[in-house]
Amino acid sequence: IIEPRIFKDARGYFFESYSQREFEEKVDKINFVQDNESMSSYGVMRGLHFQRPPYTQSKLVRCVKGAVLDVAVELTEENHRQFFVPRGFAHGFAVLSETAVFQYKCDNFYHPEADGGISILDNSLDIDWRIPTEHAILSEKDTKHPLLKDFDSPFDYHVSLY
Repeated sequence: IIEPRIFKDARGYFFESYSQREFEEKVDKINFVQDNESMSSYGVMRGLHFQRPPYTQSKLVRCVKGAVLDVAVELTEENHRQFFVPRGFAHGFAVLSETAVFQYKCDNFYHPEADGGISILDNSLDIDWRIPTEHAILSEKDTKHPLLKDFDSPFDYHVSLY
């Protein structure tokens, strides 16, 4: 988790939402190539998504407005605020406020043919999404992802994803 320094005064606040120099000091050298943003309503659950090799993606994510529960699940066999999701992790979130605006940077372009996921409702992950299942709003695609136990991982932990 990367937490920026926030400068507040009578006018409001200012902060650097991204500094490549600081990011490289704290995380690694990553070349972000695409920014994405979504707006969702209460109960929307997105995920758990990833890109298969050779198009794996890292993401630097933050909730700009509202509240979300943000989750990353490592898929390799081993092992204001921003959350860095490395390659080889599935990512998803649940909207906890009336609306939320969510941004993320990616270090690889989206490739539909490499799109993958695991079930956001997989009980074995033991994720408390803080939204009753009967109130969850899921895309049709997200209802069709396999459970983790049925997932055939394309990620080889012996091979660097960077």
